[in-house]
Amino acid sequence: MRTDKEAMAKDLSRRPADATTTHAGWGGGDPHLLVSQEDVREVFHLTADETRIGSSPDSELVLAGADPLHATITHDDRDEFVLDLHGEGEMNAGTDDRSEILRTGARFTVAGWTLVFMREEFADHGRPYGGREGGELSDQPAQPQRPDYPAQREDGRDADDGREWEVRNG
Repeated sequence: MRTDKEAMAKDLSRRPADATTTHAGWGGGDPHLLVSQEDVREVFHLTADETRIGSSPDSELVLAGADPLHATITHDDRDEFVLDLHGEGEMNAGTDDRSEILRTGARFTVAGWTLVFMREEFADHGRPYGGREGGELSDQPAQPQRPDYPAQREDGRDADDGREWEVRNG
């Protein structure tokens, strides 16, 4: 059984050593959904600017038992993934507003399916300076302004902030 220290060491080995901001390149951090129901376990990568979830065959993510258009995830101009839940289901934002910005670990349900949003923490805009491992409860300096994500998207390229990224043990 892995210890908490081993799990933290693995997380730290995957994060760039100089990660001080969550303003990764456009769409960075491998945003995806973990989709499960009973014995089914799937991964659905979020690569489009709009992902329709439902039972309709023209949905990007087709789920049996869902409404034809049950939910939509929009990759917005701020490089956030925003959930709009059109049909019945639970979501993290316990409000009447059926919309929320998805953060790593955000969970929602669609017709008996459980979906969990995942994105590497270095790219999840809600977790600056290394997230929980970086001293979340201590004083942290403000992050720099977000990059010009709409320009990056129009150029069809990922952002290059000049850093040499390295994946270690990954």
